[in-house]
Amino acid sequence: METETAPPELFDRLVEIGRDSSRVAARASDAPLEPETLYDRHGVLVVRLDDVVVKAHQPGREYGEPFLQRIKVAASLPDLLLGPLGSPSNVDGRTVTLSLYGEPVDPHEELPWEDAGRLLASLHATPMPTDAPPWGRPTRVATQVARLGDGPAEDEVRRAFTTLPAWIRGEGAGEARPERAECLIHGDWHLGQMVRARDGRWRLIDIEDLGKGDPAWDLARPAALYLSGVLHPDEWLSFLDAYVAAGGPAVPDGDDPWATLDIPARTLAIQIAATCVISARRDDRPLDGPEQAMVDACGRISAAGNAA
Repeated sequence: METETAPPELFDRLVEIGRDSSRVAARASDAPLEPETLYDRHGVLVVRLDDVVVKAHQPGREYGEPFLQRIKVAASLPDLLLGPLGSPSNVDGRTVTLSLYGEPVDPHEELPWEDAGRLLASLHATPMPTDAPPWGRPTRVATQVARLGDGPAEDEVRRAFTTLPAWIRGEGAGEARPERAECLIHGDWHLGQMVRARDGRWRLIDIEDLGKGDPAWDLARPAALYLSGVLHPDEWLSFLDAYVAAGGPAVPDGDDPWATLDIPARTLAIQIAATCVISARRDDRPLDGPEQAMVDACGRISAAGNAA
């Protein structure tokens, strides 16, 4: 069975880096720091030591000049983004960055959907930095669908995938995507990408996909969860209304939001469903309620026919 967790030796190296960092070394206390694993999935390992977070980024991705540009953009917007502290380093062939710690969203408390809408609207309204790289097209859905095995749920997801435009599926290179005004977007937004900084205000983290793109894609995940019945309508409307009230350009006030959100939402619903099925099969377990809801949504997408 394929493991998604990082090897122990990588954890040890990240702890060493965190303890050697200047911010940790400047602590008043001489007591040894206890490292805390914040995330260890999909080849990504994130370790916290005091107020420093050390992240080993996903292997197999490109972290060249565009990533350096993203770090520079994030550093220029400290009121919105909590990005890496300086340039990344190479540790045993892995890209590693340091950043300040922020308190993540607590799933046991009321979720900050209104704050999320306002924060994304502020990001999208930011004047485009001249060195912001392009976000590109949503490629993860094709990657996840390609990983599917055999079975009824897998077939349901694949049928829904065929209804997406060719430019999303990675086919038909000559087909142009819809022409929409580009903004600075996060590129992979969900509530897990928000943390509360020292000043008590929310910031966005994980800037690997930060760049110029259609802002509708930053709203795609909650829209997909809403369409699938996983996200409560009140939470969806709280998020969307706050985004529109704050001047978010993806959904202009008074316009039909689904005119721009339909294809992004369907794409993310298929991507999430594929991820759920892969995870369930890997763990040799049945789909849980929300996972089955995502697969059921794929059935409705297939029944609706091809996307325009």
